[in-house]
Amino acid sequence: MLRIPGEPGAVEVPLEIAASYRARTRGLLGRTGVDGALLLSPANSIHTFGMRMPIDVAYLDRRLTVRAVRTMRPGRLGLPRPRARHVLEAEAGTMVGWGLRAGVRVEVDGGEGG
Repeated sequence: MLRIPGEPGAVEVPLEIAASYRARTRGLLGRTGVDGALLLSPANSIHTFGMRMPIDVAYLDRRLTVRAVRTMRPGRLGLPRPRARHVLEAEAGTMVGWGLRAGVRVEVDGGEGG
């Protein structure tokens, strides 16, 4: 579970964690949607070649503080982000609804991911 603090209360989002090389390489490729978000760790850049949908991308530092949030269409290459250690992916448009923006520190609850 991903917890995003905010007002009036925190948002909790279902979370998959891709920590192995194979899981990070696959990411959201081939999917037509995602329930919640996918955390790639470690990672500091992504691409959307082979994606079927646009995605929101949040670059997180080692303390899980958001450094930047971008929306990427399929077929794009994201440049590596300095000081980013993790990348969070979700369907385009969802992160703004969660209140996710630069400077917000997120929490990851639970250790098992898909």
